Amino acid sequence: MLRTETMRRPVLLVSLILTLVGCSKTPAGPTKLEVKDVWVRLSPVAGRPAAAYFTLKGGSQPERLTTVTSSKAVRIELHEGGMSGNMMTMKPIAGAFVPANTEVKFAPGGNHAMVFDLDPAITPGTRLPIAFSFQSGLTVEAEAKTVAAGDSDSHEGH
Repeated sequence: MLRTETMRRPVLLVSLILTLVGCSKTPAGPTKLEVKDVWVRLSPVAGRPAAAYFTLKGGSQPERLTTVTSSKAVRIELHEGGMSGNMMTMKPIAGAFVPANTEVKFAPGGNHAMVFDLDPAITPGTRLPIAFSFQSGLTVEAEAKTVAAGDSDSHEGH
C-alpha cells in the first residue's frame, strides 16, 4: 500500500505543475504602433486645404511621427492647434512624439494635419489613402474616411 501511495505523489505533482503551466499567461510580445480613426473634413471652398484627424496609439517603444503623405494631395502639413483667448490658433509643427502605450489624438480644435491641393476626385464618402511615416523608418498606411465641410466623423469628440 505504501508503494502505490508513493508512486501516486510524483504523478499528482507532475499533473499539478502541468495544470499551473497551462493556466499561466504567455508574456505578450512587443506591441505595434497603430494609426486609427483616420478621417478628413473637406474644405467648403474649392482649392482650400482639407483637415485630417487621427489617433496614434503608441506601441512598446516611443516613436515620433515625422511626415504624413498621400498620393492624392500635393502636401500634408502637421499643425498644432489651440485657443488663444477667443481666437483659434494654428502653426506648423515638424512632427509629433508618440510615447509608448499612449494615445495621441489629432482632433478638431487641437492638433491636426492640413491637406493641400487635394485631388478633386476626392469627395464626401470617398476614401483617401494616407501614409504616416515615423522616425524609426516605420510607415503605416491608412484609408481616411472623407466628410463634407461642416460634417463630423462618428469618432469626433471621443
